[in-house]
Amino acid sequence: MPPYRLQTLLDIRTRAEDEAKEAFSVAVKAVEAEKRTLAEMQHTLERMKTERKAKVQAFLVEVTAKGGGISGFQQMGRFEARLKDEEAQQALDIERQKEAVAQAEQLLEQRRVEMAEAAKEKKAIEKNKETFLKQARAERMAREELNQEEIGNALHLQRTRLEKKQ
Repeated sequence: MPPYRLQTLLDIRTRAEDEAKEAFSVAVKAVEAEKRTLAEMQHTLERMKTERKAKVQAFLVEVTAKGGGISGFQQMGRFEARLKDEEAQQALDIERQKEAVAQAEQLLEQRRVEMAEAAKEKKAIEKNKETFLKQARAERMAREELNQEEIGNALHLQRTRLEKKQ
């Protein structure tokens, strides 16, 4: 059977498909990691809000127990404002993380398209190879049939010559 003349191209397409699958896998893992980070950040923000309320309540109890007056309440207001600023910073970080998740998902979709395209290109070459092999088999069968026919003709000719001699 003759060698498939596009085997090198098929090998290249197979490698490209494998690389595309690997890139897709990496992108899936990146999206999962970004989403996990986002969930952790959101959980941290919720925890910060809960802790702020508890800390402010504890500070209020402490100020009223000491009888700190106006300055104590002002100090408590500044403390609560600082905690709210930390929460606002965490909320900004969450928004940035949401953008990172969106970018990772966009990259994932791009990798999915690249993987599909690589698979399609490989499939086209494989289809061509199947056609080539089918044609090569048909040609081989035709040659074998022709050879068998020639052998049969030669044997028949030999028998007829022997019969004529006798």
